[in-house]
Amino acid sequence: MAFRLLLESYRERVYWLIRRTLIVHDDADDVAQEVFVRVWKALPSFRGESALYTWIYRIAVNEVNRFIKRKRLLFFTPWNDASERISQSLTDDCGFSGTEVERKLFNAIARLPQKQRLVFTMRYFDELPYEEISRIVGTSEGALKASYHHAVRKIEKFVKAG
Repeated sequence: MAFRLLLESYRERVYWLIRRTLIVHDDADDVAQEVFVRVWKALPSFRGESALYTWIYRIAVNEVNRFIKRKRLLFFTPWNDASERISQSLTDDCGFSGTEVERKLFNAIARLPQKQRLVFTMRYFDELPYEEISRIVGTSEGALKASYHHAVRKIEKFVKAG
C-alpha cells in the first residue's frame, strides 16, 4: 500500500525528469523502475532533511548518471550519428506525439551536455527553484543559473537554425 502511494505520487514526475535527460522511452522506463526500487530500499534511512521529492529526485539524478556511465550514451558516437539517433528516437517513439516545434525543442535539449540538460529540465519543465535544484545536484545556485542560461542560449540557437 505505501509503495503504491509513493509510486502514484512521484512516478510521472520522476519518469519525465529521466526521459528528458535520456530521451529514449525504454531507457527512461528502466531507469525509473530502478529509481523506485532504490527509493523503497532506502526509505527507512530517509532523514527528512529535505523534502521527500528532493530526496527522490537526487536518487533519480544518481541513477541517470549511473546509466549514462554504463552505456556511454552518445558520448563516443560521431556527432552526425548521435544527431540522427536522437531525431530517429523522437520520431519513432510512440510516447512522443509533439508538434514540429516540440520536436525541435526536444532535439535541441537532447544535444545539450548532460548537466545543462538536467538543469534545464528541472528548471523549465518541473519549475523547480534554483535552491532546490542546488540541493538535488549538489551545485551552487550561481553555477546552476549560468548552466541554465547557457542551455537556453544553445536551444534558441538550435531552434532558430532550423
